[in-house]
Amino acid sequence: MFTGIIEEVGEITEAAEGLLRISAPMILEDANLGDSIAINGVDLTVTHIESSQFLANLMPETYRRSNLGELQAGDRVNLERSVRPIDRLSGHLVRGVVEGRGAFRSTRPESEALVVYYDAPAELLRHMIVKGPICIDGVSLTIIEKDATGFAVSLVQYTQQHTNLLDRQPGDAVNLETDILARYVDELLETKIDQLLEERLGALQTTRGEAQ
Repeated sequence: MFTGIIEEVGEITEAAEGLLRISAPMILEDANLGDSIAINGVDLTVTHIESSQFLANLMPETYRRSNLGELQAGDRVNLERSVRPIDRLSGHLVRGVVEGRGAFRSTRPESEALVVYYDAPAELLRHMIVKGPICIDGVSLTIIEKDATGFAVSLVQYTQQHTNLLDRQPGDAVNLETDILARYVDELLETKIDQLLEERLGALQTTRGEAQ
């Protein structure tokens, strides 16, 4: 479990098939083998530690759902260690399970903040609401606008300076994780509606059978 508050922006030193090597001296100060670290919002396991670098392995599903397969040596990545029970929950509940990819669209300055627009697939947009949470490349943010094809967030100066969100160019892929609570509610409601429809259809068929 994570909070979406980025602790360090690391650097990819090697990106091979099924493997990432990342330079992250601060994150590794108290890291151990087997620890969970979110890399651009994807929960991965530390498999090897060497000086100020660590290795993480990737599954085919990770490549399908995230932008990690596009990383190259020299790219910057957002990093966060898993939250401990004693830590403050400064962001929101983030599982590190990326649902899919969106795309950087554009930016608009607003005083000292920067409004950033992203495109997103319909299946993810349905779980987003204005003033609700969203996790973009591991960063916990609040949705301030939403339209038929995407949404917008506002970045304060600290977030601009301490994440990789502004490294993106229009069309670049970003990892998205929507609010887990919204997904649970949607799943429960959809299941309940399906059950009610089946019961109603069964009742109608029984009534017709009795009438005949």
